[in-house]
Amino acid sequence: MRQSMLTARTEFAVALNQICTERGISPESVMETIKAAILAAYRKDKGLEEEIEYEVEVDSESGSAKIFKIVGKKKEEVTPPGFGRIAAQTAKQVILQKIREAEKTVILAEYEKKIGNVVNGMVLRFDGRDIVCDIGRGQGVMPLQEQIGRENYGLNTRLCFYILDIRETVKGKQIIVSRAAPEMVSALFKREVPEVASGAVEIKIVAREAGVRSKVAVISKQAGVDPVGSCVGQKGVRVGAVIDE
Repeated sequence: MRQSMLTARTEFAVALNQICTERGISPESVMETIKAAILAAYRKDKGLEEEIEYEVEVDSESGSAKIFKIVGKKKEEVTPPGFGRIAAQTAKQVILQKIREAEKTVILAEYEKKIGNVVNGMVLRFDGRDIVCDIGRGQGVMPLQEQIGRENYGLNTRLCFYILDIRETVKGKQIIVSRAAPEMVSALFKREVPEVASGAVEIKIVAREAGVRSKVAVISKQAGVDPVGSCVGQKGVRVGAVIDE
């Protein structure tokens, strides 16, 4: 019995500290969230007396929780029998939620650096008229206005997507991707044409009717470099690679 209690103590403390260290979350913030969630669970189960202050104590070693109500200067424990299981379940849910939030923050920070780049991805599912895409570590949302009308977006279709922006939406921050943005043409040329990537050839402007035609104005920034020839490539291989995307 004593051994099992020590094991539970160790498991909770180790799990909490490991998660906080790996995800960059402060243990204090996790514990405060756990306390608030446990009190909410108690409110749902037993209800709270009006104008009475309640306090939750959570053992950072074992994860066991106690609930107190404070009347005047007196603190009275009101933890119901068998509430430990509910508290443990609640603590687990809070920790998992904190992990998801931390992971999303890391992923958003990673893709914020990729705004303006093209990534490979796959159509994952449809959310109304929006398309949710798997773009590697994260998921991107392609709104209707960023889609090409002539393209067929079937499930599991593999495509290139332009990382357009990270926007605050009703569902929180989301990575916005595009297939229709004129900037996607520039990004593709930068990926396929070494002279554009190095800066020897500069794309001045792109006029695009997505899915129909695009016009690209280029100039040479380096003597002896043919800007049009560089972008077209031998037998049109480079411009063909851009069109295929």
